[in-house]
Amino acid sequence: MNLCIRTLPIITIIALSCPLLAKDVVLVKDPNNPKIELTVKDPALPNIIIVSTGGTIAEKVSASAGGAVPALSGSDLVAAVPSLSKMANIGTVNFSNIDSSHMTPEIWAKLSRTVDAVLAREDIAGVVVTHGTDTMAEGAWFLDVTLKSDKPVIFTGAMRNASETAPDGPGNLKGAVAQAISPNAQNWGVTVTLNQYINSARWVLKTQTTNMQTFQSFEKGYLGYIVGNTHVNRFNDRLYRTRISLKDPLPYVPLITMFAGDDGRFVRDAVDSGAKGIVYIAVGAGNVNPPTFEAIKYAMSKQIPVVICSRVFEGAVEPAYGDVGGGADLLKHGCILSPGLDGFKARILLMVALARYGNNLGVINKCFDQEQSHRLRGLSSPLAVEKATQEKL
Repeated sequence: MNLCIRTLPIITIIALSCPLLAKDVVLVKDPNNPKIELTVKDPALPNIIIVSTGGTIAEKVSASAGGAVPALSGSDLVAAVPSLSKMANIGTVNFSNIDSSHMTPEIWAKLSRTVDAVLAREDIAGVVVTHGTDTMAEGAWFLDVTLKSDKPVIFTGAMRNASETAPDGPGNLKGAVAQAISPNAQNWGVTVTLNQYINSARWVLKTQTTNMQTFQSFEKGYLGYIVGNTHVNRFNDRLYRTRISLKDPLPYVPLITMFAGDDGRFVRDAVDSGAKGIVYIAVGAGNVNPPTFEAIKYAMSKQIPVVICSRVFEGAVEPAYGDVGGGADLLKHGCILSPGLDGFKARILLMVALARYGNNLGVINKCFDQEQSHRLRGLSSPLAVEKATQEKL
């Protein structure tokens, strides 16, 4: 019997910055003063702005390319849903038109400033961001952390491109606008809303590569549901929100994942290549093996903050194990234990915190402890939690 064994490389350091791409693809020249195309046809209706960034919702199949490619502007997306004009005065900002696999933190920083500038206008009630689903959960979380405005911001998109027989983009766009104008959908922060389900940007995760019901919040649950893409049923409130003022430049923070037999070389390589922080995806409740533990201690000796996450979908990192490399051992040596954030979102939070506060490990630790503070201190109000955190920072 002949066996064919293929050896695949283990890719562990991911999500590098790419500032040159951010300069090339962003269509908005000045994020602090974006061009808004808005005609108020009915002064009695609210004004909602669609900020289009690209993604499957704006793609059509190209025979020459052999697949879907960016093709539609924000105005094209709005024109495909004529009933929007009965819900709100719809305006557009064409921010970019790229597949979301091309997104970078630098692009999201410009997007955050653009959305804040739009919402600074008193006549604008909310923003819908159309975005590719591949990195939508990360992009929504970036804005959730960095936006100044409290007005509704809804990320939506599509799993089926505009060339398909039954594209889901138009319905998702209508549902997002319905949420933006609904009095029953306030104080949620940034949400990811597709297929009528509303998810908090903090917890949402894309879980299926092609199915329309891909976004889930697991044990945290949905915030609400949009009935018929016209009105919102509210299930849950948003209990806490981390907010940090955006500051450039964003530092290099790699995301590294644990695997059986890991010898810690990728952590050491990250330190030696200039990482300003490291997010490490551990196993179980937040445990690593002895060689990786030594590498993490090497990073800590260089005053590089290390955030420990888990590769398990539900639950949080806990200091449950005290042996070498266990969660309790990592905490004792100064690591930050992620309060339920996945590695991708923990990386974004660490990047934004480092840019804003520098290498202040005490303050950065506080940026990650809102969930724990909420639980231990008995704070029941979102505003109370946010105020308490701002006082600490």
